[in-house]
Order: sequence, then structure tokens, then C-alpha cells
Amino acid sequence: MRIVRDYQFVKPEERGASVAIGNFDGVHLGHQSVIALARQAAPDAPLGVLTFEPHPREFFAPKAPPFRLMSREARRHQLEKLGVDVLYELNFNAALSSLSPEDFARKVIVQGLGLAHVVVGADFCFGKGRAGTTDDLIRFGQEMGFGVTIAPLLEESATTVSSTAIRKALAEGRPRDAAAMLGHWHRIEGVVIGGEQRGRDLGYPTANMSLSGLHLPAFGVYAVLADVLDGPHKGRYHGAASLGVRPMFNGEVPNLETFLFDFSGDLYGATLSIALVDYLRGEEKFDSLDALIAQMGADCDRARDILNAL
Repeated sequence: MRIVRDYQFVKPEERGASVAIGNFDGVHLGHQSVIALARQAAPDAPLGVLTFEPHPREFFAPKAPPFRLMSREARRHQLEKLGVDVLYELNFNAALSSLSPEDFARKVIVQGLGLAHVVVGADFCFGKGRAGTTDDLIRFGQEMGFGVTIAPLLEESATTVSSTAIRKALAEGRPRDAAAMLGHWHRIEGVVIGGEQRGRDLGYPTANMSLSGLHLPAFGVYAVLADVLDGPHKGRYHGAASLGVRPMFNGEVPNLETFLFDFSGDLYGATLSIALVDYLRGEEKFDSLDALIAQMGADCDRARDILNAL
């Protein structure tokens, strides 16, 4: 998958794509339907996705609480799995955000990227102040020579599939409901970082990952599928993970600590993708370390049963 960061510097082979436009946070079923329409609209053209980095919401409100379901890297990996040929991950900055809807269509879609067709959701807005509507996009397409398809909003069990609904499900400890809307397990991806090695001392060595910049699911213990994406231990493992602040040890910064079943090896510096499968329990502060260790054993037994049944 080719990645293009600047619409003003595009190689000839990166032009002419049929693209889905949006932020694609989570790459949920609604996003996937928009991408599928882009593939159908121009099957002989390269399949593309046009998105923005940083997320416009981060650009305009940098001090707002983290809301992203996935990092830039995780989004790239998920889009690649869907067969996207070109990812136009445009730098979202003051210059881009100040373009009028017509200038965005002319300078970005036509002159910059030379797109053959664009597909957007029914609630799509674009240009300075989000002033451009889907009707405007259709009109610009007719005037400037690119095709336009408007995708209807997708519903799952009478609930509109959206990143907002998925965040709510995760915050309430309902990862399977989130997965039903995503079309895949919700994953947290990142590099294994050094921890305080308390898990090793307790007999449960964990791979620690930062949650910085991400929407936080419910704090607690999860049954997880762990994909090691690189290094000598590359592969898929079952495990149990603690997500939160570690109340037994007066933690303050949330992180993700994953114990891989039947694993032995060093994962420091490796990139992991952790899929939240089931929420087992909330965070607790136990009366003793022995009580904590006993509960960790019970958590792992329960997680094994859940994951073996998948």
C-alpha cells in the first residue's frame, strides 16, 4: 500500500484512484461499506482512501480528551487488510483547513490527486468551517469531471454504526458489541515498553503498552488475542490483559499489560496488536498480594476457556 502525505507532490502512478473519503477511526463496518463502494464504482482504478493526519478534531482541539479508537499505524494496517492500494493520509494543517469547499475539490481532488471517483458518507462535510455538503460535492464532480457516490449510513441491530457508538460500547465494557459494529475485534497496537516488572515478580510477566492518545475502554481485565507483528516471536497468542492504572500499586497513568499464555521470550521493542475479546471484571484493589495472585489465576483460567471456544 502506497502512502501519500502531501497532495501537491503526487507521483503519476498515485493518481487516478477511486477513493473513499473520511477519518476512518476504527475502520468500522460503515467505513468498510464506503470503501467497498469505491471499489465497485471504478473497478479498473486503484482503490484509495483519503483521510487526514492529525485527525481534524485533534488539530482544532488539541487539549480535548483522547478520543481515537486506533493509532495511525493501526489504521494503516487495517486498511491494508482491506486491499487499499493508495492511502492519501494528508497533512491536516492551517493551509488545508482554510480551503473553501470548491478549492478543496479543485486543488486537492482534481489538480492534486487527479481522482477518478470519490465516495463519502451521507453525513460528509468538507472545506473551511465544514461548509461543503454532499450536494456541493456532487455539483463539483459534475463541473470538474470526477464521479461521486453518496453512501447511506449503516445500521447494526437498529443502531447506527459510528465511531461514537463504538466508543460508548468500549467505555461500558462491551467489547463484543463494539466488534459487531467494527466487523473485527477492537485492537490496541503499539510497541512493548519497559515496565516495573511487578508482573514477573508475581509469576505473570506482562508486555506493557502505552495508551497515550487513545480512547480508553473500561478499566479492568480482558480476554485477548495478541498478535506479535515483528521480531523472532511473530505470531498469534492467547492471553489476558489488564487495562487501567493498577490500583494495587497506586498507579496514575493508564496502560495495557498483557500476559501471553504458554509464552517464553523477550518482547521489548516488538510491536503488538492486542484484540479485546471479552471483559472479565473491573479493576480491584485486593487485601493482599496473595489474593491478587489467586484472582489473576482465575482470570487466566476464564480467559483460556473463552478464547479456546472462539
